[in-house]
Amino acid sequence: MLELYRGALNVEEIINKWYQLNNKENYGGIINFIGVVRDENSITGLSFDIYEPILIKWFENWQIKANKLNAKVFMAHSIGDVSLHQSSYIATVASPKRRIALNLIDEFVEDFKANAPIWKYDLIDKKRVYAKDRSHKIKGSGILS
Repeated sequence: MLELYRGALNVEEIINKWYQLNNKENYGGIINFIGVVRDENSITGLSFDIYEPILIKWFENWQIKANKLNAKVFMAHSIGDVSLHQSSYIATVASPKRRIALNLIDEFVEDFKANAPIWKYDLIDKKRVYAKDRSHKIKGSGILS
């Protein structure tokens, strides 16, 4: 399940909804990762742009990988501005075995940071400043790919 929201994420609502979807599925592990905007570098928040067609394909590939392990992957992400100490990203893995869920959440979050088509901007003095130093090139992107 992939969900995109304008602005900050309502962590309690999203996590509870996903838990309710999975709590009767006989999963031994439901692991959550919650990304929170930190107070650093004089920012007042972060802002995000997403290229949805590539994100959907990237996420579908993760669902296939998870399904092979009898697991499920869930993700929510913000579009637009998110203030300090609010959440912009939630990932959850549900699996019959905790070790599979623990390994998969780690792989998923790391791959997300490296390959998801989401562009991050610092909010400084009410302006969006591209966070180039914390960005990655997406594999297969660019005119000569």
